[in-house]
Amino acid sequence: MPLFEAVRLAFQTLRAQKLKSGFSLLGVFVGVTFLIAAWSIVNGMNVYMTEQFAGRLIGVNTFHLRRRPNFTPNISDSTWRAWARRPRITFGDADAVTAAITAPVITAWESSDRVTIEAGGKKVLDVEVTGATERYFDIKNLAIANGRAFTAQEVRSGVPVIVLGEEIVLKLFPSRDPIGRQVRIGAQPYRVIGVVAHQGKIFGFSLDRFAVAPARSPVQDLVNPPGIIDALVVKAQSVEAMRAAMVEAEGVMRSRHHLRPRQDNNFVLETSEGVLEFWGGIKRILFFVGPGLVGVALVVGGIVIMNIMLMAVAERTREIGLRKSLGARRTDILRQFLAESTTIAVVGASIGILTGIALSMLLDAATPLPAAVSGMSIVLGVVIGGGVGIVAGVYPATRAARLDPITALRQE
Repeated sequence: MPLFEAVRLAFQTLRAQKLKSGFSLLGVFVGVTFLIAAWSIVNGMNVYMTEQFAGRLIGVNTFHLRRRPNFTPNISDSTWRAWARRPRITFGDADAVTAAITAPVITAWESSDRVTIEAGGKKVLDVEVTGATERYFDIKNLAIANGRAFTAQEVRSGVPVIVLGEEIVLKLFPSRDPIGRQVRIGAQPYRVIGVVAHQGKIFGFSLDRFAVAPARSPVQDLVNPPGIIDALVVKAQSVEAMRAAMVEAEGVMRSRHHLRPRQDNNFVLETSEGVLEFWGGIKRILFFVGPGLVGVALVVGGIVIMNIMLMAVAERTREIGLRKSLGARRTDILRQFLAESTTIAVVGASIGILTGIALSMLLDAATPLPAAVSGMSIVLGVVIGGGVGIVAGVYPATRAARLDPITALRQE
């Protein structure tokens, strides 16, 4: 029997026995749907972590000189206490490191805290206010949509000016141009000179709920003790230049902190690699657990298909005997039942792929979870579906092919 004819007969059987076929493909459908959805979430998270989250948190070809790491999952209390005893990063440290780095880099100071901003009787709570130097906007890739950023002269003079994120502007000045107007942080007024372009969200959290003021302005008293910064941010043109700058920065800081050769650093040079290493560990776990859950669903689906096909062989014993008596060979019967079980599985996998894609798109649109459908997951879904059908159909097809035609014709 030609393969095309076997597949055509398989589809005829699916149409004739809709309920039984529906139960047969259910297990494969569930397994492939979960495969596509889970793979899409992990793939989307991977793209987001490598291209967005790590880049926004640290920056590309960028390192932060800090007292302790900013991204610190699963840290013990003793480690926290040890970090708390470390000396803070000072203005002098930042100036010395900036002066010592010979690689082509740009640098900025950074100190942040959560505060309340007021204007015209309106308040915005829990705003991330950052005291920074003028190159902060270049390092963080913050484009100015309205107005301007502050200058180096304004940083040195400590002028109380401020650049707002889009969300703050929409809440404080919903129908007015904010440029030139005043906002208050504590008792200190700041003149708005710029608005940063829309940044979007990360895991459902707004990236537009922030404000940036000159590092030496009165905001310094809110975010840190006098003369202290959270981090010196250094951005290079390449990975090689960043590595060279890190070596120079480490040497300067060890000298300023009077560390002996065998003493560990009491500061940290943080890059995006630490964030990506943490995500890599989670991703490996997900890729290990996910296929196991999919495998369970597919094994169940395969068992269901095998049982249904065995029932089909029992119900169609006379048909098999009649076909054999008319000249059908064992290979024809084997091919027919294998084609039928494989068709059931592939149809279930195809519906599962469509459902998985739709579910991934829904998750991406309606939840903070980023999801990106991978072409590899679609191909894998089809291959797995066909494979389950073949494996599940081998025994029933072999049993049908071995039936004696005379005995089969006598079957009631």
